[in-house]
Amino acid sequence: MKWLISIAATFFVIVIAISVFLAPDSLVDCGDTPSGESGCQKADAIIAVSGGDTQARTEEAIALYQNGWADKLIFSGAASDKSGPSNAAVMRQLAIKAGISPTAIVIEQNSETTKQNAEKTVDILQSSGIKSALLVSSSYHQKRVLIEFRRRAPNIEFRSHPVPDDKQWSQNWWWLTPGGWYLALSEVVKIIIVQTGGSR
Repeated sequence: MKWLISIAATFFVIVIAISVFLAPDSLVDCGDTPSGESGCQKADAIIAVSGGDTQARTEEAIALYQNGWADKLIFSGAASDKSGPSNAAVMRQLAIKAGISPTAIVIEQNSETTKQNAEKTVDILQSSGIKSALLVSSSYHQKRVLIEFRRRAPNIEFRSHPVPDDKQWSQNWWWLTPGGWYLALSEVVKIIIVQTGGSR
């Protein structure tokens, strides 16, 4: 019986560790709106990268904008279907439908990988004089996004705020499905590749 308890405890420690590792949330101790507290200040921009459940990522970025976390929204991502509009353009339309002024939105439409999201979006940030940004992605993808952006621009302050739940991932219950384990373990592998000098 003790060995069963030990196995179960080890399993849940692994699950919790993966969840925390993959989904850093800089705003976890903040309220719904920015404040003067350390780590909870307003940013210059909110950046959402496409991929996975792009709509959920967009909606999370929109909610942050509407709660006053930044005055600029940046959407990054090429077209998943080359015959149609880019993901970034679709994200922009969702934001406009939500009542956000087009003048507050910037799109980057050419990136096809997380590394390219960082490279091409950082070019926009640097040309605009942006010094701080909130990054939004799915929980399983958030850590890698943060790594790539910080590597590209160590002089810019990047904070993270992942989407807790979307169509592909639940922050609390991902470990109950094979798909959840696939996403988690594949992201861990990709992060190792990135940290050892590779590109994903």
